[in-house]
Amino acid sequence: MGQKETFRYVGPMSALPPKAMPIGDRVDIEMTKPYLSITRFTQPLEQAILKTTDRQILEKNQAAKEKVPSRIRLNSIDFLRGLVMIVMALDHTRDFFAAGGFNPRDVTEPALFVTRWITHFCAPTFVFLAGISAFLYGTERKTSEVSRYLFTRGCWLVLIEFTVVRFGWTFSFKIDYLVFQVIFAIGASMIALAALVHLPRWAIATVGLALIAGHNLFDRIKAEQLGAAAPVWHLLHQPGALDLTRSFKLIVLYPLIPWIGVMAAGYALGPVFRLERETRVRQLFAIGAQITVGFVFLRAINLYGDPEPWAVQNGVVATVLSFINCEKYPPSLLFLAMTLGPALMLVAVLDGAQGIVAGWITTFGRVPLFYYIAHIYLLHASAILFAWITIGSAVFATSYKADGHGLGLAGIYTVWLALVILLYPLCYSFAAIKRRRIEWWWSYL
Repeated sequence: MGQKETFRYVGPMSALPPKAMPIGDRVDIEMTKPYLSITRFTQPLEQAILKTTDRQILEKNQAAKEKVPSRIRLNSIDFLRGLVMIVMALDHTRDFFAAGGFNPRDVTEPALFVTRWITHFCAPTFVFLAGISAFLYGTERKTSEVSRYLFTRGCWLVLIEFTVVRFGWTFSFKIDYLVFQVIFAIGASMIALAALVHLPRWAIATVGLALIAGHNLFDRIKAEQLGAAAPVWHLLHQPGALDLTRSFKLIVLYPLIPWIGVMAAGYALGPVFRLERETRVRQLFAIGAQITVGFVFLRAINLYGDPEPWAVQNGVVATVLSFINCEKYPPSLLFLAMTLGPALMLVAVLDGAQGIVAGWITTFGRVPLFYYIAHIYLLHASAILFAWITIGSAVFATSYKADGHGLGLAGIYTVWLALVILLYPLCYSFAAIKRRRIEWWWSYL
């Protein structure tokens, strides 16, 4: 240990004269009330033993950090995720509160069309950001650990879709059907990405882009042509209902091929988000602009990329709406280009955004699963209450709506804004709890 000199001072700390503190290569202080022992080590600094309380606390905190590696978070990602989740709530508010008997893709109804169309940005952006977040998660971890996390989290999301989310949509314990919706698509895409992360990044990018750009080549193949393989085709490419028994069916709304491609593409783009801010912003905006220009060109020539070509309508507005009326189920190449191009430009513009509003929106983006589940339950409960007040029945608030019952667009927007305001304190509190916790399972929430 080397030679040392010990001084013992009796009295309060505040009365210790500054000159009483010994000077040496290393000083160790121990307090045992009412004594203060000061030990001076004559050995070099790097060989000294530090026993202070501060050092013990530092080591404890460091050990906790090693158990739970830090996550790289970018406010711009959380901001954009929060923004699209707010917009998503508008679509679901329309589902619960709009009157029945209308077509939200009718180009002759511009206000209703745009209300639906703006929400098209939500699912592609959310899945793409999930891929980026998966890459950032893995920057401080081994590939095997990242793969395991993606697989287990993907399975968890699939389970959540068929239990907690399903009950939120139905408020029924009767399980006569299951719907493969966006949470299922995200979970299944994570399971696929768990396998893809073992490949080089260029290979992941190739797979992602091939699935996005190439899946429309198979639009003419229909499930009914495939016999026993029809359920697989529904799951991978063609939406539809599968009657497994007389009393149970599966309804596929989000076929997996394009969504796996979107998440893989997001993962492949992940390294751009580790660049210096100025370079990152410039590259993201340029990539987004190129994708958007590519969408306009491909859509204009009407040759490939969407099963439904656009057509000139009676009026400029209706013609423009026809141009951007791309297929979401499954998301066509042009649908994804139309949404992801502007999304990348927007994340570049939002990089570095500050202020109260930015903070509110970012809060939503940090607790996406909590927000998603909470907003469905709040909307459904509110719709039932509204139905009982207006027509004395809750039937139209769930699966079926009588024509004419419900709210117009002004009412829908009002309910939507009220919902977002109500969700903020809930999400803020949950985000604060999540930020303080270090247990591994919090990353699954």
